[in-house]
Amino acid sequence: MPEQLALYLLVEAEKPVARLLLSHGAGAPVQSEFCQLLAEQLAKQHIEVWGFNFAFMQKTLAGSRQLPAKMPVLMAELLEQIQQIPTDLPLVIAGKSMGGRVATLLAASDLLPAVVRGVIAFGYPFHPPKKDNWRTEHFIDLKRSVLVLQGERDPFGSSEELAGKSWPAIDLKWLQSGDHDFVPLKKSGLTQQQLIRQAAVISRSFINECILEN
Repeated sequence: MPEQLALYLLVEAEKPVARLLLSHGAGAPVQSEFCQLLAEQLAKQHIEVWGFNFAFMQKTLAGSRQLPAKMPVLMAELLEQIQQIPTDLPLVIAGKSMGGRVATLLAASDLLPAVVRGVIAFGYPFHPPKKDNWRTEHFIDLKRSVLVLQGERDPFGSSEELAGKSWPAIDLKWLQSGDHDFVPLKKSGLTQQQLIRQAAVISRSFINECILEN
């Protein structure tokens, strides 16, 4: 019997213009500090944020540590949550790291529901650190616009590594000096919260465009 997944309203937004469904990365749940900070900043941009934990993470939180399931399973779990979320606002699906990859894979499949207006990846895992195993083959099949917000120093895909690479459906925005969790170098004079706030502002502009396109 499939694991029953819980859908959370992470942060309410005043006069919301859209709803964002957020999924987490491989190592931390949607209740993580990063996801919570991100949700709070998105709410300030009038984006209502919902989230959920994949089944493997629910089991891990319950005390039975699990590795992430295969991508088709994760895609099915994300699809299940999309089908349950309220439909009174425009919907964008998004994810931190692995969650962003799952969202883009769903957006490149024939399973993507019409209700989804766009996709956002917060720190896309372009490849495993220090490995030349790129996870971009499906980018040519994307059926929605995708915003990728990436730290310049991200070991899963840095600005140096991605120089000269582009994909028609991908809007790649760089966060100065940020790593995979948008933590900048101290010498940059920036903070993680500032980069997360910047990511939320860029996300709002992208969501506005998605709403107009549809």
